[in-house]
Amino acid sequence: MSTFQIALIIAGGLVLAVVVGYNAWSTHRNAPKRPRPTEPEASPEAPARQEPGFDGVGSASIGPDDGVEPSFDGHSVDLKDALQMPLPPAERRGGLDPLIDAMAPIVADQLTSGDAAIAAMPPTRRAGSKPFAIEGLNEATHQWEPPVAGQRYKQFQAGVQLANRIGGLNEIEFSEFVMKTQSFVDAIGAAVDFPDMLHEVARARELDQFASEHDAQLTFMLRARHAAWSPGYVQQNAAKIGFTAGAMPGRLVLPAAEPGLPPVLTLAYDTQAALSDDPEQSAIRDILLSLDVAQVHRTEQPFARLREVAAQLGKAMDGVLCDQNGTPLPAMTMDPIATDLETLYDKLDSRELSAGSALARRLFS
Repeated sequence: MSTFQIALIIAGGLVLAVVVGYNAWSTHRNAPKRPRPTEPEASPEAPARQEPGFDGVGSASIGPDDGVEPSFDGHSVDLKDALQMPLPPAERRGGLDPLIDAMAPIVADQLTSGDAAIAAMPPTRRAGSKPFAIEGLNEATHQWEPPVAGQRYKQFQAGVQLANRIGGLNEIEFSEFVMKTQSFVDAIGAAVDFPDMLHEVARARELDQFASEHDAQLTFMLRARHAAWSPGYVQQNAAKIGFTAGAMPGRLVLPAAEPGLPPVLTLAYDTQAALSDDPEQSAIRDILLSLDVAQVHRTEQPFARLREVAAQLGKAMDGVLCDQNGTPLPAMTMDPIATDLETLYDKLDSRELSAGSALARRLFS
């Protein structure tokens, strides 16, 4: 074999090595970012090894890492995070209120037991697309409440919501409200006084117009600058700033300060990626940060927190803040939005529908 042939073989090997190396580097660079394994905190003294037993949770030590809490290294959350995922149960919605409900007072011929009232209730709690409810004045506590077994009631009130995000109450829905209420009244032996339909429908139109003009749901996109993200990577970084798992795959929430209230912010990404057989191989190039203004009280400073969350995630995940169409947003565009929101909060307050109140959460739902 000549020297020239040997040189060609060496040159070909070098070219092949460079191609293989470049492909490996390119694959690594473009692969979705994965969550980093959690590192156990250093302990000054290693605890004494104990034999497995049932004397208490965590009493056994297994393997060389004695005393280290169990973790799911390489996955989206550790065991402690998983135990914190369930959200607190939602609070009961606000009771009937003449501000946003068409109401009909009901007087029974005699004291009615809660059991009888519950048995006479209509099978559904909606009139068309509007929530419908019946409450009783508890004879013992003198408080309005949904009928409760074992309690007694002389007076009741039925109501249907005048408007929600679907629209205002119409004549057909009002008629359904009347029929359901009349059925309840006939079952318990009572008398009812219905409001005028045309008046209530007119109120519904006016309330729906106000709600439409003052409803704000803000959504921003955080888009990856370079490498995509895996679902676990998104969850890990979001968990560091307080997000927990939501009820739907691909949805995280930032809980409110008071348990049971709607979340301050929501973070959403591709549901298909969240449900993938191998989520860590799924590539996510953008996530959505959303704020439902009417559902969150202004004292939570939700928009300021949204800006802070976007900045923290953008820095940690190498992302850029965009509008819903993916157009990058300069920082100066956020200040006018904050000013407009303060005006919106004031208008809701003046109508006694303050953001985050029970009535506002009902109306803007």
